[in-house]
Amino acid sequence: MPHLTPQERELVALGAALGSNCISCIEYHIPASRKAGLTNAQISEAIRLADKVRQVPARKVLDAALVLLSESPDTSRAEHMRGSPVAQSVGAEEPALALVDAARAKDAEVAQSTISGKSCCS
Repeated sequence: MPHLTPQERELVALGAALGSNCISCIEYHIPASRKAGLTNAQISEAIRLADKVRQVPARKVLDAALVLLSESPDTSRAEHMRGSPVAQSVGAEEPALALVDAARAKDAEVAQSTISGKSCCS
């Protein structure tokens, strides 16, 4: 990759390592990032940004699981969830659907910030 600087390559590698949940990759690329001249603050910022990006698909998995849960014939679980602190905090009749709506709203917020020119996860 001749068009990226060593620092840029390490930032990409850190994001990929975090996104793929690869501990040995993180253990390798944090020291390599320092050798490439990145500061701890820059490395930390890259890691935190990568974590925010990877949370979007994690919310979508949660979304799918909660939708399936709300379609379950097991109403005792749904009844139990109605009284949960999460359900009360969102004021929902169907807490699973309220959590899905909250996740979708967060995804829409991320998408809107990307469109407006801001970083999608800052």
